[in-house]
Amino acid sequence: MSLNLLFEKLTEVLYAVLPITILVLILNFTVTPLGWPLFLRFLVGALLIIVGLTIFLSGVDIGVTPIGNLMGATLTKSNKIWIVAVAGLVLGFFISVAEPDLHILADQVNAVTSGMISKYSIVMVVSAGIAVMLSIGLIRIVYNIPLYKILTLFYLLILLLGLFNSPVFLAIAFDASGATTGALTVPFILALAIGVSALKKDSKASEKDSFGLVAIASIGAILGVLVMGALAKTDGINGALESHISESTSIIAPFLQKLPRISGEVFLALLPLLLIFLVSQYVAFHLSGKEFQRIIKGLVYTFLGLVLFLIGVNGGFMDVGTVVGRSVASLDNKGFVIIIGFVLGLVTVLAEPAVYVLTHQIEDVTSGYIRRKAVLVALSIGIGFAVALSILRILVPQIQLWHYLLPGYIIAIVLSYFAPKLFVGIAFDAGGVASGPMTATFILAFTQGAADAIEGANVLVEGFGMISMVALTPLIALQVLGLIFKLKSRKGGLAQDGE
Repeated sequence: MSLNLLFEKLTEVLYAVLPITILVLILNFTVTPLGWPLFLRFLVGALLIIVGLTIFLSGVDIGVTPIGNLMGATLTKSNKIWIVAVAGLVLGFFISVAEPDLHILADQVNAVTSGMISKYSIVMVVSAGIAVMLSIGLIRIVYNIPLYKILTLFYLLILLLGLFNSPVFLAIAFDASGATTGALTVPFILALAIGVSALKKDSKASEKDSFGLVAIASIGAILGVLVMGALAKTDGINGALESHISESTSIIAPFLQKLPRISGEVFLALLPLLLIFLVSQYVAFHLSGKEFQRIIKGLVYTFLGLVLFLIGVNGGFMDVGTVVGRSVASLDNKGFVIIIGFVLGLVTVLAEPAVYVLTHQIEDVTSGYIRRKAVLVALSIGIGFAVALSILRILVPQIQLWHYLLPGYIIAIVLSYFAPKLFVGIAFDAGGVASGPMTATFILAFTQGAADAIEGANVLVEGFGMISMVALTPLIALQVLGLIFKLKSRKGGLAQDGE
């Protein structure tokens, strides 16, 4: 692994983790003192997350993404639609099973429901949904089916299934959609889309079809959980945030205790991807020894980074998020918890590595016409409000999640008929991009801690749903920017409007 790549990833990760770390430092010495053992565990957890994410993202770049590109190109060369469909099912399932953000969410669901909705049921159901929709998404690219038509059809199906679901499964379903499109899944699916669409003769269609596959795949997570919810008996499912914070005064022991379990889970999660690569190398890829070794090294780095990241998250980072949320929400002035929620949303999206990449991508696509700073400001303010509105829903139980999501998705779908089609794909992909590792860890724990402290709030209903709000905001914000770009292009006499 080159030092330049490591330094580049370290810079991205520091931008992602440091804002939240600084905010916790300020809160610790002002309104929510944590106590030294927990505070030091938080710092150790933050360090492990920084090191782990740096190694993990580097591994994804040199191992996972090349596999996605190779698989996409190989599938298209086969010229057999059934091979594309079956490969989409297999790859979608196993790459989703390995996604760290999904495991974090599933752990939270399992903990809050005391195992009544198990971690593995969430992981399996979501991964199955991702597999089916990834397969459909690849077929869409091959047959040039417009993205907005696919989105309209399946969001109508989501609306119908939502009518037969409890608020519990509705919140978990939309959170799963944001969480499952994380640091491992997004690069792989984007690489797969680029690999398939790059072989098209129509370069303009190829450019548009490079986006949107993440959006279609994430719909599978919602559908999977909603089908599960429609079939499940929800009467006996209760939610409570049990105190699982280690009382040990040891700083290192809680991390070491989690090492064997997390290492085993990560190994089993990545093993299918390794096996798929080895079989594909023998059957189709035929890479040189040097290229083969590079990808294997990338997978090893992915494993090591993921283990360190998850140990850091579980060993202290999420505990502090819960404690801070609970402490701030317990203050007499409830305005503080809304303000801190807004600031968390603001700094997190500004710092997410994937958002950094996306904003550069938009600037490149529009040849600098829409500046990345304008996109960042729009996204950060929007997602700040998304977290703040999630906290407001906790404070006012009469506000239900669908009161936000239904009009929000209706607006997003309507915009997809008028916005430049390139921006439709980018916007819906960005919904998954915005809800990255920091959202799935610290802010999710913060909202659940707040829900636990507010009298009358249900941790299972109000504690979840925040990720879905963060995933919704970019759908509207970026399509509106696309419309602005379209109007300015026409006024400026430019021929191309992104259609």
